[in-house]
Amino acid sequence: MSSRPLIQLRGITKRFPGVLANDRVDLDLYAGEIHALLGENGSGKSTLMSVLAGLYRPDAGQIIVDGQERKFRSPRDAIACGIGMVHQHFKLVETFTVAENIILGQKGRGPWLSPARVEQEIKELAVRYGLEIDPRARIWQLSVGEKQRVEIVRMLYRGMQVLILDEPTAVLTPQEAGELFANLQKMAAAGCAVVLITHKLSEVQQVADRITVLRGGKVSGVLTREQFSPRDLAWMMVGRDVVLHYDREPGTIGPPVLELQGVSALNDMGRPGLQQVSLTVHRGEILGLAGVSGNGQRELAEVVAGLRPVQAGRVLLEGRDIAGLSPRQISNLGVSYVPEDRLGMGLVPDLGAVDNLILKQYHRPEFTGRFLLKKSAVLQQAAALVEKYQVKLASLHQPVKMLSGGNLQRLLLAREISAGPRLMVVMYPARGLDIGATEVVHRLLLQLKQQGAAILLISEDLDEIFKLADRVGVLYSGQIVGQFAVEHTDLEEIGLLMMGSRPEPPGGEPADASAVCTA
Repeated sequence: MSSRPLIQLRGITKRFPGVLANDRVDLDLYAGEIHALLGENGSGKSTLMSVLAGLYRPDAGQIIVDGQERKFRSPRDAIACGIGMVHQHFKLVETFTVAENIILGQKGRGPWLSPARVEQEIKELAVRYGLEIDPRARIWQLSVGEKQRVEIVRMLYRGMQVLILDEPTAVLTPQEAGELFANLQKMAAAGCAVVLITHKLSEVQQVADRITVLRGGKVSGVLTREQFSPRDLAWMMVGRDVVLHYDREPGTIGPPVLELQGVSALNDMGRPGLQQVSLTVHRGEILGLAGVSGNGQRELAEVVAGLRPVQAGRVLLEGRDIAGLSPRQISNLGVSYVPEDRLGMGLVPDLGAVDNLILKQYHRPEFTGRFLLKKSAVLQQAAALVEKYQVKLASLHQPVKMLSGGNLQRLLLAREISAGPRLMVVMYPARGLDIGATEVVHRLLLQLKQQGAAILLISEDLDEIFKLADRVGVLYSGQIVGQFAVEHTDLEEIGLLMMGSRPEPPGGEPADASAVCTA
């Protein structure tokens, strides 16, 4: 690691109306190091990195690159200095292909650009870093996880000297995450500075050389690898003790609530997205479904929620086949759905909390009169839910796109849980959330389970699944390749299945990945 910082941020201050996002923040990034940036949602991490990436101009402070002060007027200026950022909310053109997005805005390509050559370069780079994507696919056809892969590959393709990664392993198996970390360490060894924004303390311990912790817009500590422990970091982030592990409550598993019997469905590209999927979720049980993004998770969730037609098979809700019913009919039968894209699909960004909380219930008699909504009843319901679920917002009518990720997820869960579901389908509940917000979301799901609901938890975070789930299943290429009781498996075994490999038992015979261990 160089003795002089490659990047120096000095006294960076950034204000928004009513909010001091960054308060005189100092940060040093060295060539040859992986630097982790931790903090709660709203602590100023993304704002600070957006200043460094040229998206925001600081109200005060200096950005010093390789010893010289720089004024970034746009991301192009930052990119010219070799600084690239993979954002939590992606900066992609939905109607363009993966290859077109990756080369978009890149100088020096000229009019004789060879699409075939670009696609081949992208494929080679993606394979090298374990982030395989189809260069010809349209962005709108990809899942959230696949879009994140495009962002990562775009920065790698452009050869950034400073690479800022926001939750880069959310879409990777443990083995792939290990490969990515190994490649990031190679990049650091080659002279790059890598900034890792993550909420996974295990990742910090595994790969970070130094850590800067932000709380309330200020630096609450800078630690080296030898100085930190998970509990110390959690305390520095939220200012209180945080539960890192949950004691599994010995609840009573009831009769089946959801049964999928040989279900097949197409994806957005008209290809098989689900192939003969069968699974069961019982009352008072959490079934965790693991898998690398793009292997049928979204298709499965949308089939259950009535958003995607079933090509074959049956979807049973307490014995009733609900395949073919509308989303409202399924919702009225007691199915709640938390999609992976909380802002794009779960909530309406430009509407306030009141309108978003009433989206699925506005037709109920207690909220609607003959022609108009009962304004007082709607406001009372919204205020009660915001208070109960501790959603932090300036006004009930404030557009929800102004909220942090943690508050967006609380608002979405408030709407879905308040409906009193028999079945909750929830995708990536803690994606992009800090450790404090994650704890709140997990507790809400565990309370719902204790109340007798059946929960289908879809996540790429195996730590999350092992914390919450009673059973774990694995989706690969649109098929269930294994289901196990959580206590009868481990992270490595599930990670291998997520990649399509079937682990071998000690005797050498291939394991029966289709074996089902019921609780």
